[in-house]
Amino acid sequence: MDDENDSQTDGPKIEASAEMEEALREATESVESRDRDAAAADDAASPDKLTIELLSAELQELKSLHEEELKAAEAQTDKFLRLQAEFENFRNRSLKEKQESFKFGHQNLVKDLVSAVDNLERALEHGAQDVSNEVRGILAGVELVHREILAAFAKHGVREIEAEGQIFDPSVHEAMGQLPSGDLPANSILQVLQKGYVIHDRMLRPARVMVAREADASEAGAGAVDESADDESA
Repeated sequence: MDDENDSQTDGPKIEASAEMEEALREATESVESRDRDAAAADDAASPDKLTIELLSAELQELKSLHEEELKAAEAQTDKFLRLQAEFENFRNRSLKEKQESFKFGHQNLVKDLVSAVDNLERALEHGAQDVSNEVRGILAGVELVHREILAAFAKHGVREIEAEGQIFDPSVHEAMGQLPSGDLPANSILQVLQKGYVIHDRMLRPARVMVAREADASEAGAGAVDESADDESA
């Protein structure tokens, strides 16, 4: 009974032929070879991937370094441009100061000499009233000195401000008072009390003047009476 059951359970058995074994062996070798090739490919890919990651990191580092160097170069360029602008401003200021020193460096001396010119002119005016030969000789010397000083003034850019008969200009004239006048229009200069001078385009001293104004009714009447009296006396 047991032998029968065993024979029924095991079933028929087929013994593998040599061809079948050879085919199985080749299939097994093919699978193993494919697995080895895949593993080798994975092993080959891993170093390439690592190399790419290293190159990428190095590239990022070089990019950051380049950006830092570029910013430093821009800062140096900006600093150079500022220094260049400051130097240009300094050069222009120095040139301007040099020119002003050349034009106006003798300004204080001229101011002192202007007072001396005033005194010479007063001496000439008073001396003209004396007709003696001695005084005339002195006046000739004073007049010569006066002309030489004025010539020196002109040589160094100093000139007298035009005043008498001109329209009053507050930028160069200083009004000391007003007088009625029928001969000159209002705001004209009737009399120069003290001459004014400029050096090039800079004021040294304004001209002190008396300015004309329109005469009122009483002043006009007084002027008419004075004219009539003058006619009768004539």
